[in-house]
Amino acid sequence: MTPEQLSDAIRAALSALTERGDLTVTVPETVVVERPRQAGHGDYATNVAMRLAKPAGKAPRDVASLIGDELVARGDIASFEVAGPGFLNLTLGAAALGVLAGQIVEQGASYGAGSTLSGQKINLEYVSANPTGPVTLASARWAAVGDALINILRASGADVASEYYFNDAGSQIDRFAASLDASARGQEVPEDGYRGEYIAEVAQYVVAQRPDVLELPQDEALETFRILGIERMFADIRRSLGEFGVEFDRFFNERELHDGGDIVRSIELLREAGHIYDKDDALWLRTTTFGDDKDRVLIRGGGAPTYFAADVAYYANKRARGFDKALMILGADHHGYIGRLRAVASAFGDDPDETLEILIGQMVTLSRGGEPVKMSKRAGNIVTLDQLVEAVGADAGRYVMARSSMDSSMDIDIELWARKTSDNPVFYVQYAHARLSSLARNAAELGIERGDTYDAALLSDEREVALLTLLGEFPRVVAGAAELREVHRIARYAEQLAAAYHKFYDSCRVLPMGDEPATDVTIARLWLSEATRVVLANALGLLGVSAPEQM
Repeated sequence: MTPEQLSDAIRAALSALTERGDLTVTVPETVVVERPRQAGHGDYATNVAMRLAKPAGKAPRDVASLIGDELVARGDIASFEVAGPGFLNLTLGAAALGVLAGQIVEQGASYGAGSTLSGQKINLEYVSANPTGPVTLASARWAAVGDALINILRASGADVASEYYFNDAGSQIDRFAASLDASARGQEVPEDGYRGEYIAEVAQYVVAQRPDVLELPQDEALETFRILGIERMFADIRRSLGEFGVEFDRFFNERELHDGGDIVRSIELLREAGHIYDKDDALWLRTTTFGDDKDRVLIRGGGAPTYFAADVAYYANKRARGFDKALMILGADHHGYIGRLRAVASAFGDDPDETLEILIGQMVTLSRGGEPVKMSKRAGNIVTLDQLVEAVGADAGRYVMARSSMDSSMDIDIELWARKTSDNPVFYVQYAHARLSSLARNAAELGIERGDTYDAALLSDEREVALLTLLGEFPRVVAGAAELREVHRIARYAEQLAAAYHKFYDSCRVLPMGDEPATDVTIARLWLSEATRVVLANALGLLGVSAPEQM
């Protein structure tokens, strides 16, 4: 029985008590059921009695006793204990807990999914690195976290679209084009330009595509370097992300906002709402009205729109496409964006608490044996996603990025994450899945089949109960990760589950030895093992990490 099922059982018990007149309460829509903090306090605990005591006009402990007696009478639990001021500790019967293994195997890849975010339409934007250089290590973190968060949100019922905002306009792109032009002519790159071997490579690509580029008038040459340089650079970015297992539903070009009239339309809407004013030959948005620390320029004196104008139009574009919420993952250097973007949402008449969410992630460093990894000469003094994948592989790279809370900085020791040993967390979890797959193959070789049923009451050993209880927590872990946007909860759960299975396997023999016949206990434990394999595979799948069948 999962916590969700037990919650439903408690609600059913409350309904029965209310119908008989034993309690006079409104049955809550949800009942929180959690694992007790201390061993020996039952399988699950709930504080529902304390919540209902006042409207029921009874002492919390008396309400808890009524609920416990009803649950026992209905066969939902084996026993209960009322603790403290009215906590209800519940102990499931062996069969009630053991039946969970069969339910998990039956649900397969869908186990853990829920509907807590059903009805929400979310646009999740992440990475969005400018096409002026390779994907950096910091962007790799947003790629791993964002892609996993997409999976988790969808598993919780949300309608989510992943999006990469592709900046192909503005001063950074101008400097990129100028850097390519200078490199192709054998000249020094401008002081504010881009450096690194990749600049020379991209410049050579443009020349190969347009041999006449250096003979064109300067403006035409720069435009050619811009168009073809971005084309080549972005192809490289998509390749790097693809090799990391990250794909996007849409790549949104900033130029679309300029060419499609979104910037003009959004400014007119804000003007009609009374939030636009002219000052110093520029057009301003009065963001201080909505809590920003200063007003922001939308159109410069020369008539050119600012980056902020594009941000304003992009938010309006997302809302016009029907998204209830614009969710973004940004680096720590973008912390100042929060206030101004919330002001934008408010200026359009939205509640930013409902329609806008910005997750800020901290930086990443790479080390080997405690020493910082040298910068990439090719990339121009930055560590890249390609370096990470080359050093530890895509699976380990994604797992390590998703394993820590985004609001904490992290250092990745590539020696640790490249090891094929149990002190490498991703290897530890993947090995548990491979061990379970091997167990199933060994059972088949011995001619032992799980069949269609098993005796759930036989799964009563201490290690079996601990494993089953942890398996039952998975749907709640997924729901919590989606609600709090905390991908690392899935990784930490997978490690706990792998540890629980190793403990079970080491103390509870699954397959018979020698000429021993398979017993009902053998079959029950095979079901439990397969349930564990399913949940490990589902957890790894949410993180975008493979679940190998052998290692």
